[in-house]
Amino acid sequence: MSVPDAPALTDPALIADPWGGFGRLREQAPVLRSSFGMGSDAPLWLVTRYADVRAVLNDPRFVNDPANAPTVAADRTVPLKAVGIGDDLIPYLTSSIIDADGATHTRLRRLVSRAFTVRRVGDLRPRVQEIADDLLDGLSGEVDLVEAYAYPLPITVICELVGIPEEDRPSWHVWGRDLVSMDPSRVPGALRATIDHIEGLVARRRRDPADDLLSGMIRAQEDADRLTDFELVTMVLALVFAGHETTAHLIGNATAALLTHPDQLARLQADPAGWPTAVNELMRMAGPVGIVRVRYAAEDVELGGVHIPAGSSVQPVLYSANGDPREFEKADTLDVGRETARGEGHVGFGFGAHYCLGAALARQEGEVALRTLFTRFPDLRLAVDPAELEWQPIPGSRRLAALPVTL
Repeated sequence: MSVPDAPALTDPALIADPWGGFGRLREQAPVLRSSFGMGSDAPLWLVTRYADVRAVLNDPRFVNDPANAPTVAADRTVPLKAVGIGDDLIPYLTSSIIDADGATHTRLRRLVSRAFTVRRVGDLRPRVQEIADDLLDGLSGEVDLVEAYAYPLPITVICELVGIPEEDRPSWHVWGRDLVSMDPSRVPGALRATIDHIEGLVARRRRDPADDLLSGMIRAQEDADRLTDFELVTMVLALVFAGHETTAHLIGNATAALLTHPDQLARLQADPAGWPTAVNELMRMAGPVGIVRVRYAAEDVELGGVHIPAGSSVQPVLYSANGDPREFEKADTLDVGRETARGEGHVGFGFGAHYCLGAALARQEGEVALRTLFTRFPDLRLAVDPAELEWQPIPGSRRLAALPVTL
């Protein structure tokens, strides 16, 4: 079948409106030819529809590590070098648990998964509630809710869980903002500073262990499934950034979505028992992550009626999948009471072997943060017109730069 061409992922129109832009591509074709941009013109296969996205994410023939595929045309280091990251730092972003396949991925995931079980996450709920209450106690008048609430809550939770000292957490916030800025003058320094900090923290925990995940991972270095020092650093890097960046923007995006859909907010205020269901729907429509790690075809695969040659780069698009009318009735409508036939009813946390390790924690933090916010401040409103909200220009993502509200 004929395969249409799509804009590069860095196309300004796609960045400005990823839900609508990728949605239009979805209706054009299930699979399209594209490229990443940022100096890389290597071909990229966009997968846009719900069933096909789930298939890619759950199919071991699509691997995360290009070394497990035949010769790959795309050089995934090109976009990293475009933002100033040197060869010495690139492995920290291309060789983590997120990039591992098969037995290696299973081993790494097993070493940390016990900290993110539903039971362990449930035990954290009182502490999440305490953090939310404390943060809101200090707010009044007009505030930037991203900076004052959406960021501090999840970064406090994940740092306490992993073992990042309180005095170091503001630095992680700064490093996180610099890393997603795509600014060559900021990204390399932030990554180097983060790695140096983790290495120093590991040395401290070796001397003085604590009751935290990092100390547990260090102890695991003595076991058969031991982590190497490099794996330990990349694991902390992935856990802390994934554990607060996405959740922070889920809280911010969801708050904005509810404030611009007052009928849906009124339903939740009338029936607070609906918050868990609402968080799933908000993750579907207002989740901050629109694309996941590129997959590589380990062999020839037929997908959506298109022949994908071995070695091809394949990009599953979560936004277009989550808005697919073939799967969701009134897919472009926010419905906080939406019933799902299976599981969460979306792929916002991914699917398959690489399903988000911290999904249960993110859902709980989102639920507690939103319910507590709107209970404490029932008259909360945007301090600017919705059209004036500023979104960060990050490909495949939807993140508010700020959320000015009046409490």
